[in-house]
Amino acid sequence: MIISLKGRNALVGGSSRGIGKAIAQQLAESGANVTLMARNKKRLIALISDLPTTIGQKHDYLIVDFNDFEGYKKAISSFFKTQHIDILVNNTQGPKAGGATDMNIPDYQEAFDVLFKSVVFTTQLALKHMIKNQWGRIINVASVSVKEPLSYLALSNSIRAAMVTWAKTLATDVAQHRITVNSILTGYFDTERINDLNATKAEQLGISIDEVKSKMEQQVPMKRIGNPREYAFLVAFLASEKASYITGTQIPIDGGLLRSL
Repeated sequence: MIISLKGRNALVGGSSRGIGKAIAQQLAESGANVTLMARNKKRLIALISDLPTTIGQKHDYLIVDFNDFEGYKKAISSFFKTQHIDILVNNTQGPKAGGATDMNIPDYQEAFDVLFKSVVFTTQLALKHMIKNQWGRIINVASVSVKEPLSYLALSNSIRAAMVTWAKTLATDVAQHRITVNSILTGYFDTERINDLNATKAEQLGISIDEVKSKMEQQVPMKRIGNPREYAFLVAFLASEKASYITGTQIPIDGGLLRSL
């Protein structure tokens, strides 16, 4: 099966590293015009030069800080005044780790702004063109923790669950316009984010980072952590015409980690 996204414009959040970077690379490889979105200008410039490019294909980047919602609103609103996209990948950095009793109200508000408000605001802007064009793909990067909460990720558990249920509602509202909305429930992948979480956990448990990683791998039926490129293949499929009848889903990509249905 050949997936072609030629002529499609994609906006990928959190694309300077990790899963977002892998998604951007795969969408570009599939022919899409990709706009990278993150706060690290140096990384974005370096990545632009590495993205696959064919005749007629153009890539760009947008500097945003998801932690500054008001600043983010201005930047993304300015972008959509002159640009339109067909494929939106909602991906932001994760909030800080910790249990429910470790967090206070400002922590939850900050996580809500990053994981929910920014996603809803960006999607609303992107939908204007998608509805007019009667075609669109909205893909949300979520987590397996929305189904099986992780004790050390109280903020992510809570806010990502809200985002996934919102996406399910949205999928019903826009399906008539040939716009699909799907969420991916992310398991353990080899990224900087998971390395940071493992370092925190290692310090709390008084063990090495390698031990934490080994225990994590043993939880996964496949006995390994995923490669971000494997994740990107799924996104490219969902962004394509091949997935035109798939919407309103929450798809785990986790090596079998989730025990629930």
